[in-house]
Amino acid sequence: MEYIWAPWRIQYILDEKPEGCILCEKPQENNDEKNHILYRGDNNFIMLNTYPYNPAHLLIAPYRHVGNVEELTEEERNEHFALMCRSIGVLKEVLKPGGFNMGANLGRVAGAGIEDHCHSHIVPRWQGDTNYIPVLADVRVVPQALDDTYRMLKGKF
Repeated sequence: MEYIWAPWRIQYILDEKPEGCILCEKPQENNDEKNHILYRGDNNFIMLNTYPYNPAHLLIAPYRHVGNVEELTEEERNEHFALMCRSIGVLKEVLKPGGFNMGANLGRVAGAGIEDHCHSHIVPRWQGDTNYIPVLADVRVVPQALDDTYRMLKGKF
């Protein structure tokens, strides 16, 4: 068995899980650096995933608390997809990944950690990164701190 030192995870494990919806609350706090919010659009925002699969794992979410993608307005949908495309462009420019996983987990059984506020994931991938370690070995390796990733990406959107 392989052990990977990740002391930053203990905070998530030990912290009391917050009530409410972080995708509603974080943008309202107006502390974008602390909350790793990289960009604010008219209807959606982009933030770093606090517990990422890879460095620069982005979340794109509407400001409006809505759980089903089919309930998004046309403006929300259009901007959401445009921000997904823009995110890929920024990540290609700054971090030069070899590929991306992008999508959404809709419903608890599909892996949604936040199932009542729809959001999309953009996960940059590099040759030789963790690949399927999380699936096969229940291990994640994230080689960069969130604050460092934030500083690299902030202002690029």
